[in-house]
Amino acid sequence: MTTTSYDKFPVISVKGYNHQAFCGWDATFSALTSKVTGAAKTVLTIDCYPGVRLAELEQYLLSQFKPALLINAESARRNEEAIHTMLARNLTDDRVFGVLSCHQLHEFFNAEKLDALRQQVTDIPEGLVIIYGSGAALVHPGDVLVYADMPRWEIQQRMRQGELGNWGVNNQQEDILRRYKRAFFIEWRVFDRHKTPLLARCDFLLDTTLAHAPSMISGSALRAGLEQAAQRPFRVVPFFDPGVWGGQWMKEKFDLDPTKPNYAWCFDCVPEENSLLMRFGDVRVEIPSLDLVLLHPRELLGEKVHARFGSEFPIRFDFLDTIGGQNLSFQVHPLTDYIQQQFGMHYTQDESYYILDAEPDAVVYLGTKTGTEPQAMLDDLRQAARGEKAFDDARFVNQIPARKHDHFLIPAGTVHCSGSGTMVLEISATPYIFTFKLWDWERLGLDGQPRPVHLDHGEQVIDWQRDTQWVHQHLVNHIEPVDEGEGWREERTGLHEREFIETRRHWFTAPVTHHTGGGVNVLNLVEGAEARVESPTGSFEPFVVHYAETFIIPAAVGEYRITPWGKGVGQQLATVKAWVRG
Repeated sequence: MTTTSYDKFPVISVKGYNHQAFCGWDATFSALTSKVTGAAKTVLTIDCYPGVRLAELEQYLLSQFKPALLINAESARRNEEAIHTMLARNLTDDRVFGVLSCHQLHEFFNAEKLDALRQQVTDIPEGLVIIYGSGAALVHPGDVLVYADMPRWEIQQRMRQGELGNWGVNNQQEDILRRYKRAFFIEWRVFDRHKTPLLARCDFLLDTTLAHAPSMISGSALRAGLEQAAQRPFRVVPFFDPGVWGGQWMKEKFDLDPTKPNYAWCFDCVPEENSLLMRFGDVRVEIPSLDLVLLHPRELLGEKVHARFGSEFPIRFDFLDTIGGQNLSFQVHPLTDYIQQQFGMHYTQDESYYILDAEPDAVVYLGTKTGTEPQAMLDDLRQAARGEKAFDDARFVNQIPARKHDHFLIPAGTVHCSGSGTMVLEISATPYIFTFKLWDWERLGLDGQPRPVHLDHGEQVIDWQRDTQWVHQHLVNHIEPVDEGEGWREERTGLHEREFIETRRHWFTAPVTHHTGGGVNVLNLVEGAEARVESPTGSFEPFVVHYAETFIIPAAVGEYRITPWGKGVGQQLATVKAWVRG
């Protein structure tokens, strides 16, 4: 198996703002100093996403200033008990699932303490006042405003290392699933609401993702970079994660760390969690890719998609690798009304498995066998959950042979999992955390703990009519020819009518013209070494993609063309494209 040219660190080069980018703490200090001097009194506000290392900020940046007043805004935060009481309904007792929060950040602060901090700022007649920490802008909007952002994947790494607990809680040693749950359902929602207007007006964006190696850009450079990204094809930064069932395909194909036991997942296009790398001359800045969604939703998503989903990116592409690994957990996703009523999420995780590669005996588990008695299967699952026996999957579940370029559709309510020996490109709606495991093949997680099984949720949403005949008729390789021309042909490969995502596959040896149709397109080069995405009008610079890379075409792009390129010339190439149905 040979490696590909898969780019693990795709960068967006931003034009015109190289002089507004700074690398290192000394350069950051100099840039801020030039901004805060000259006035009799200046308030420098440095607001932070949770997870930013305040100790590093204090030691290497704030210590260089000589302010008349220095305030850590988090000193006004409510105590841990008060915060927990406020969030109890959202946190729930479950290890994995909570309820999406509608809280605002000011609710996490003591109002009287906030007022006292504000009064301290007012009482300083002259000089430099510095307010820093998460929620600093609640104390003062800032004569000079810096926002220190933090990608969610980096936050998760710091959590796993035991460095980071949840915001406002001393829980660094708590179960990682519970810490992630609290971040996913509450913190990230609250802080995204808080930071969006700050990003729109900040004077500087500070990136402290790499320890002791910060980068900073002006607010104008940030907003210009995001505006440029919203008008051209781009990729987010993929990240890879091991798992108990993980395989070896990605490790070898993508030239990943050979010392790792496996790689189970690659989040190749999950803008809620992925980063966006922007380059300004020699300075590289890493920010959450969600910032682009928050600040340019109409250009990126399109009017209709934005009207339907708000500032959320509704399409997810990721990889599931079980080649040389094990079966995924046997699972089901909640129906729309269930996810709305139980978790406050307004759409569910409909999905599909596109098979990038497969071993000869690979299968996908999909739907129940015809004649299955629901109670008999549920009883068998409960006995398995109690450790009394192994689940009799051969009795109850269809095992369908999986071959390269097969496409299996998985509307919510359908029991499913990928078997060992498959390399899956999962194309789905974005709320990926909502998976009800029904059976996990008697395994422990990488942390040595039993992996959570949610039979009580699962039995409420399984659609028992999706039996052998129905699955084969509606969900397996439902491929229809659409159009063809010289050197190309287009096929519809799904998804099911209950799913809002449409997918098309293009086979081509010559240029193929596409159009966003007013909505965001997400594509993956599923066959062939290399292709180039071009603008027929020259509105963006040509963009080269390689085998298995997922790339995003913003709605604002309109017409674009994909052409065999480099090592792909002379090959038959194929892309799979997804968009939200109108």
